[in-house]
Amino acid sequence: MANDAPPRWDRRMQQRLARGEAAALGELYDRFASLVHNLAHRVLEDEEAADRVTREVFGYAWENPDAYDPKQGTLRSWIATLAHRQAVHRLREAEARAAAQPTGAQPTGNDRARADRAGDDRAGADPARGGAGRTQEDIEDRIREASVAARADYIVTSMPAPLRAALELAYFDRRDYRQAAAELGVTEDEARRRLRLGLQLLSTANVPPPDAVPPPGYGRAL
Repeated sequence: MANDAPPRWDRRMQQRLARGEAAALGELYDRFASLVHNLAHRVLEDEEAADRVTREVFGYAWENPDAYDPKQGTLRSWIATLAHRQAVHRLREAEARAAAQPTGAQPTGNDRARADRAGDDRAGADPARGGAGRTQEDIEDRIREASVAARADYIVTSMPAPLRAALELAYFDRRDYRQAAAELGVTEDEARRRLRLGLQLLSTANVPPPDAVPPPGYGRAL
């Protein structure tokens, strides 16, 4: 069916990447680099780590254009899924390294920065909880929170502009549906409908995306 076909740009971009057109990679990067970096930074809270994930995502897209399945969604959503998945993978690695630190040892570099922001660089850590004073449950909770926050950001920026505008008025500007209707120039019923649909979309941030099988020979979670 025509509605199932991917956007023409998506299909053409996949074909160009498959032919090895370097210009296609540059175009893909220009269009989606900020999306990838922002998602990665939302999870990792570290500029250098987000830069690394951005490089990995576009490197994977360049080497594996056929991994994109148009039947599963747009190229933008595929790139965003890669970014989110890889950022969570790198966060899990960093948290595992921090948890493996001997009691009293201090994390260094990016691991220290992430631990500080997460509130995990605590004195007097319990040896039974690992060097950084965290259990595996603590780590998984941290990863889950970062993952949900990143998905919520992506959902809000991807939803139709009328829904996003209604949500922004309600949550950032503290408008009720009557005030939102007046500012948007729509009926009160329409304002309620937009808020309801926006909240329904936003609620899916708590639903984790399907797990991916790492591609052969790539050695990473993409």
